[in-house]
Amino acid sequence: MSKLFIVPTPIGNLDDITLRAIKVLKGVDFVLAEDTRTSGNLLKRFEISKPLVAYHLHNEHKIVARITERIKAGEQAALVTDAGTPAISDPGYLLVRECIRQDVVIECLPGATAFVPALVNSGLPADRFIFEGFLPQKKGRQTRLEFLKEMPCSVIFYESPHRLLKTLEQLAQHFGEDRNASVSRELTKIFEETVRGTLSELISHFTDCTLKGEFVLVVEGKK
Repeated sequence: MSKLFIVPTPIGNLDDITLRAIKVLKGVDFVLAEDTRTSGNLLKRFEISKPLVAYHLHNEHKIVARITERIKAGEQAALVTDAGTPAISDPGYLLVRECIRQDVVIECLPGATAFVPALVNSGLPADRFIFEGFLPQKKGRQTRLEFLKEMPCSVIFYESPHRLLKTLEQLAQHFGEDRNASVSRELTKIFEETVRGTLSELISHFTDCTLKGEFVLVVEGKK
């Protein structure tokens, strides 16, 4: 049966790939990859030889129809991103939506995503949470922060190294300096680190650090 598989890939440690993901990647006709070099290295590591098709934020609008036509014609495809689960702060939503419209079968595998271990490791309540991902860079950013500060559950953000301090400072401004939070970086990698404290304490900690890697912020909900 022709089908689109959504395949999560490791966020750092390649041993986190699932046996099912390897089986699917070996069985499809082609692999849609955010960065063909990164995904090519992953496939090579597990001795998988499949054609790679670039699928990323800059071309997804142009090639979605072409991909769905290939699947409808009888091919099977796997969608991967550089790390984690496709469509979670990564390309994927448009293709899934179009496949649904075209009655193409979709199968999403469970697997790695950065915010789950960061949330559990934060020590903050994990029974309810909001995954915000990346905040708007300019328009709507302040309004969004004002909205999120009232949420009674943990709020999760993604952030890059060069914007981490700015975001922590803005969170302190809107949420309050004494709001508890957690910052995780390089999850599953050699230099994995989680720092916990108030927003004020986290600002002080990271002011004197060389910031590298990808960051996940978890902020306590309003009490």
